[in-house]
Amino acid sequence: MREDTRTRIQEIALRLFTEQGYEATSLREIAEELGVTKAALYYHFKTKDDIVAGLVDLRVAEIEELLAWFRAQPRTPEARRQLVLRYADQLKRSRYMEIARFLERNQTALREHPKLLRMREVMLELTTRMSEPGDPLATRISRSMALFTLHAGKWMAHDETLSEDEITDASVEVALRLLEA
Repeated sequence: MREDTRTRIQEIALRLFTEQGYEATSLREIAEELGVTKAALYYHFKTKDDIVAGLVDLRVAEIEELLAWFRAQPRTPEARRQLVLRYADQLKRSRYMEIARFLERNQTALREHPKLLRMREVMLELTTRMSEPGDPLATRISRSMALFTLHAGKWMAHDETLSEDEITDASVEVALRLLEA
C-alpha cells in the first residue's frame, strides 16, 4: 500500500510540476490534489526534491544497469547495436515521456539537482564508451547521437496516427544508421 501511495503522489506531483512549474508548485497543492493532509504527504516525501529524486532514481538505475552491461562487452559494432536496442526498450518502459517533459520544462529549477547530475554523468560515460579513444570526432559524435536520436524521435513524432511502435522502429532505424556512419 505504501508504494501505491508514493506512486500516486509522484504521478500528481509530476503533472503539477509539468503544468505549473516545479518552483510554482507547493507541497500543499500536491497534498490537496491528492486529498490528504500535508502531514500525510510528509510521511512519504519530506520535500519536493525528494519527490524529484524518487522520479529520477528509477531512470538513473536503468541507465546504470545498461552501462554496467555495456562495460562488460567488447567494444564491437554488435555490442553498440545491442546497446541501442536495449536503450530503445528502456524508453518504452516506465513514465519516460512524462518525466522527460517535466525535466524539459523545469531545466532551470533542476539544473543542479544531484540525481539529475548523476543521470548526466552516466549518460556521458555511456556515450563516451560507444567509441574508441582516437576515433575521429565525426565518428564519436555520430555514435553518441545514436542514443539521443531515440529521444528525438519521441519528441518529433507529433503525428497522432503513428503508434508508439512505429515511432520507436523509425527512431531505432535512424540510430542504427548513425552507428555505422
